[in-house]
Amino acid sequence: MQNVMIVGAGKGGTAILKFLKESEVLRVAVVIDRNEDAPGILLAKKEGIQTGTSWKPFITGNVDIIIEVTGNDVVFQELRDTKNKKTVLIPGSVAFLVSQLMEEKEELVQKHQNESYQQELIFNATNDGMVVIDNHGKVILFNKRAEEIMGVKKEQAIGRNVVDVIPTTRLPLILDTRRIEANQEMVLSNDRKIITTRIPIIEENGTLIGAFAVFKDITEVVNLAEEITDLKEIQTMLQAIIHSSDDAISVVDENGRGILINPAYTRITGLTQEQVIGKPATADISEGESMHMKVLQTRRAVRGTPMRVGPNKREVIVNVAPIIVKGKLKGSVGVIHDMSEIKSLNRELNRARQLIRKLEAKYTFEDIIGQSDEMMLAIEQAKLGAKTPATVLLRGESGTGKELFAHAIHNASDRKYNKFIRVNCAAISETLLESELFGYEEGAFSGAIRGGKKGFFEEANNGSIFLDEIGELSANTQAKLLRVLQENEITRVGGTKPISINVRVIAATHVNLEKGIASGSFREDLYYRLNRMPIHIPPLRKRKEEIPVLCARLILKINRDYGRNVEGVTPAALFQLMGYDWPGNVREIENILGRAIIFMNYNETLIDVHHLPELQNKKGADQSQTKPNEPFTLGQSLSNLLEDYEAKIIRQTLTRLNGNKTLTAKTLGLSVRNLYYKLEKYNIEKNSMQ
Repeated sequence: MQNVMIVGAGKGGTAILKFLKESEVLRVAVVIDRNEDAPGILLAKKEGIQTGTSWKPFITGNVDIIIEVTGNDVVFQELRDTKNKKTVLIPGSVAFLVSQLMEEKEELVQKHQNESYQQELIFNATNDGMVVIDNHGKVILFNKRAEEIMGVKKEQAIGRNVVDVIPTTRLPLILDTRRIEANQEMVLSNDRKIITTRIPIIEENGTLIGAFAVFKDITEVVNLAEEITDLKEIQTMLQAIIHSSDDAISVVDENGRGILINPAYTRITGLTQEQVIGKPATADISEGESMHMKVLQTRRAVRGTPMRVGPNKREVIVNVAPIIVKGKLKGSVGVIHDMSEIKSLNRELNRARQLIRKLEAKYTFEDIIGQSDEMMLAIEQAKLGAKTPATVLLRGESGTGKELFAHAIHNASDRKYNKFIRVNCAAISETLLESELFGYEEGAFSGAIRGGKKGFFEEANNGSIFLDEIGELSANTQAKLLRVLQENEITRVGGTKPISINVRVIAATHVNLEKGIASGSFREDLYYRLNRMPIHIPPLRKRKEEIPVLCARLILKINRDYGRNVEGVTPAALFQLMGYDWPGNVREIENILGRAIIFMNYNETLIDVHHLPELQNKKGADQSQTKPNEPFTLGQSLSNLLEDYEAKIIRQTLTRLNGNKTLTAKTLGLSVRNLYYKLEKYNIEKNSMQ
């Protein structure tokens, strides 16, 4: 190995040092530069190479090659005059040129290797076997798929004559004939059948440089044929399923022409296959536009579209969806539902709902919104009453939620799994009320059904009965009700045998029963039986702080009923709502909000002042700042007043629900995340979620 001395450790010297550092025949013995901090000097020290500031002490040493890269002619002249005759002096420009050429060579070699690697990846990624030979018949390419099909490793094939690797090959013949052989069947030595194409490789000047073969295992073709057979079986099965469906099904192609209908389609529309198959999609339409054509134009499904079809103009509901295969529209499929069947089912459903409403309580104490002290007291009394069998008398103005309390009391009692019967005593005529409450025996009066009929009290046995508007009972019915409460038994109209019952009575009234006793319209002894556990439900005007939460809950209910998406009320509208006395209580505010939502545009999401014109003419709507007992402080902005109310409501709800944030958020109609934001905003003490 020859020793090299580099004179000059600047940019050029550093580049040459880096290049020679990788050489196996040249060794850098010393690096010289006047500047001890030159980059080449620092690199040499790092690599353990001797350094110096003058070349003279090293010129007589064992140096075979001197590379001068200072660019100073005087230094070059001195080196040439002083060096040993056997020492080779190379100017830095020449050395640098050589290093550049070597780098370019390395880059070309690397580029060639990368291209070869990419080509090999492509060849190995294909699902076809590939064999390439040169003009002497030696294998120069053999991909992985060829290895699998031929059963020969690449290492065993490359460089060998193709006949030795594939004895039955015709590639040598392709070299002789220079002709292409396409899609030829061939049997390999391992008894595999393949389909192969053989092509000669000829340069532009006509020189033959080799040939290659591309082949596929014919087993895959057989598998494809089997898959086609399976697809036909699936198609037959799908047709059988479609034909067995009770729903009418029609399928059209991408041009809107019928290609398939089932027997149910003919039954509902009255149209045969000859009248539909191959005909435009509008052929079955009597009234309305073709949903098939609409779907083909928009590529979007349509649901629940009413129309009339067939010669009899049958009323139907249509669902149509596009058929898209690999991004291409191939047609559409429609399912037709007969409206007569749907209407029949709806009638049955409504009957079932009516029965359920009579037999079940729908609400619980969680559904009752209460923030004021009076409302909290009423809720606590109702919860206490639910745990006892005592008769409960709910008192309050119309629309305050007496029936809601009755539902909650039943659902919180040990009778919750039994019937809950509701009776509005004012809604049933006096002549019918007694027979409805207590039932009647066969022949009790003209029109009585055979075998008699159970009354509401018998239906509610072991459950609860809610007697609304109890103050409207006649004197005779009051006497019979008193016996029920005293003896726990009833006697049917026209009957003589008493029937024992176990019923929890929940009564409600909005009238002053005490005045009724004084006037003689209500029995005093019945009053004392009913008034064993009285619960007074305060009117809305005495708990206005609950109006924001009530609005949020009622808007959610109205959205479900009307299919709307209203989010709430504006601060100005809420201010107006809270300034009104609400003689109709919760029922009235629900009526006002429902009317506002009905007349709102579908793009509006907040109820504003102009949506509440009814309040403008109602007494007290414009007196929000004149009443001495209003909870507003003069000088505060509207936003501050609303924030104070919101914070107060959240605190009261948290207190009532024992700090349960999940239940608080549900009660207030908020998300848990939004509730936590408001707790932090109003500095309300945080409790752990339960």
